[in-house]
Parts: sequence; C-alpha cells; structure tokens
Amino acid sequence: VQLQASGGGLVQAGGSLRLSCAASGSIFRYNVMAWYRQAPGKQRELVASISSGGSTAYADSVEGRFSISRDPAKNTIYLQMENLKPEDTAMYYCQGRIVQSRVYDYWGQGTQVTVSS
Repeated sequence: VQLQASGGGLVQAGGSLRLSCAASGSIFRYNVMAWYRQAPGKQRELVASISSGGSTAYADSVEGRFSISRDPAKNTIYLQMENLKPEDTAMYYCQGRIVQSRVYDYWGQGTQVTVSS
C-alpha cells in the first residue's frame, strides 16, 4: 500500500493550489481517505475527508475554501485549495484508513504548502 502526495508549492495569499494523492491500488479499498496538515510546532490536524461512499467533511478553518474530490479511474484523491491564507502554510499529508477488525492507517510522504502574505 502506497500513497504518493504531490502538488504543494509556494503561493501568494489569495492564490490556489491543487494537491493530489495517488494510491498504488484502488482508492475504494479505503473506508475513508483524508488530507491532514501539520505546521511547525503544531499538532497534525484533519483538513478534509471523503468516505468510500463519497461523503465529505471539512475542518471549520477551510470550509468553503477547500474541496476534496476523487478520481477512481486514476486511483487519486485531490484537495483543491482556494483563497489560501498564510495560516494554511503547513506540510500536507494524505491518509487512507481501512477499518476491519482493527483500524489500519496509511500515510503519504507529505507535500509542503507555503502561503506568503
């Protein structure tokens, strides 16, 4: 199981970026896929998630600005980020969760997003 995140970069405040997370197999093997972020000195936080059924959820801080989506044909999920703010600066990680008799979490390597003011 591999998750490969990409798409980060440096952008000015108000700009946009799209992150991608490519899975090594079908994304439907995961009960939930999500994007997390971690800024220096802070705990990792959940940004957005999408269930295998397509339900989405967002952190209050990104609601209305970020959008999570998926392309099953490409085994990829996306995080479209609009109206970026300096406080969005962080390392962004994709996660895939499989729930069976226990919970299995798989993580991508992270992609850096830096928003300048």
